[in-house]
Amino acid sequence: MDVDEIVEGILSGNKRALARAITFVENDYPEGKEILKRIFPKTGNAHIIGITGFPGVGKSTIVSKLTQEFRARGKTVGIVAIDPGSPFTGGALLGDRLRMDGLDSSKKLWIDPGVFFRSMSSRGRAGGLAAKTGDAVRLMDAFGFDIILVETVGAGQSEVDVIEVADTSIVALMPEMGDDIQINKAGILEIGDIYVVNKADLGGADKTERWIKAMLMMDQEAVEILTKTTHAQEYEIQTGKIFDKIPRAGWSPPVIKTVADKGEGIAELADAIEKHFDYLKTSGKLLETRKQRLSREMVEILVQEIKNYLKETDKVNFREIVEKVSKNDLDPHTAVEKIMKSILKDY
Repeated sequence: MDVDEIVEGILSGNKRALARAITFVENDYPEGKEILKRIFPKTGNAHIIGITGFPGVGKSTIVSKLTQEFRARGKTVGIVAIDPGSPFTGGALLGDRLRMDGLDSSKKLWIDPGVFFRSMSSRGRAGGLAAKTGDAVRLMDAFGFDIILVETVGAGQSEVDVIEVADTSIVALMPEMGDDIQINKAGILEIGDIYVVNKADLGGADKTERWIKAMLMMDQEAVEILTKTTHAQEYEIQTGKIFDKIPRAGWSPPVIKTVADKGEGIAELADAIEKHFDYLKTSGKLLETRKQRLSREMVEILVQEIKNYLKETDKVNFREIVEKVSKNDLDPHTAVEKIMKSILKDY
């Protein structure tokens, strides 16, 4: 399939064309860039949902059950699942695919024409995503999926890159995942639009729910309310209900308990996801956050283009400049200025 056929296939709902396009993009083929240029005007319609969290919390099961729930609501679903890649070979098991209905081809999820699943290796990249995750999402968006679910690696505390692609970020936790200090220092607890306590049938789920609510609400106003509580309110503090009474401006991240493998709480989670998307649209924050993401993406593309230029051109002797800097014959700032002047002149 050439570029014209792939673009036409994507816009007409051909999954084979979509899969081929993602492969081109993932492997940095020149055709991939051309395809992305052509399909861009058709993007921006999907609701992109990122699901992140610590390993073992059940992210893949949540994705599987959410997919079934959204399909029952008449929405088409694209899925991008990122698995850890080997730092030596770049390969990956892509085990998230194994957890999607147990790789049973007789299950509806695997033969559903309204579902498309793509596994990607992180290829050693930190942050929970693969380098081309955003491009894969954009191709699915142009294809016409209503919902695109992005499941991150599950690397732990620094896994926050999901906000670079997602409109709605879900942080999945589970009871008794470690001491409060360990969880408190996790960067992923600062990015959630929705928090999920999965495996809520285990002991400690209520405690985890209360702790998350406390963490989310502990601003000055919340502290004042909690320090002035009466004896009659002690039960509400113990159950966490007091936090639901604290007035909040804008979006207040809900905490939802689920038992994903049994389907419990999934409908409530889907409701919260749809409610958040409605909030983003009516508040104008959807356009604002997408504009910010595009700005950061363009800077990344620009940096990559400069790197490629320095590798390919013979007009800038980069190694010679580095040699001068290493001998203190030239300072790094002046060196970069000279390089940029050369690049701009060439362009």
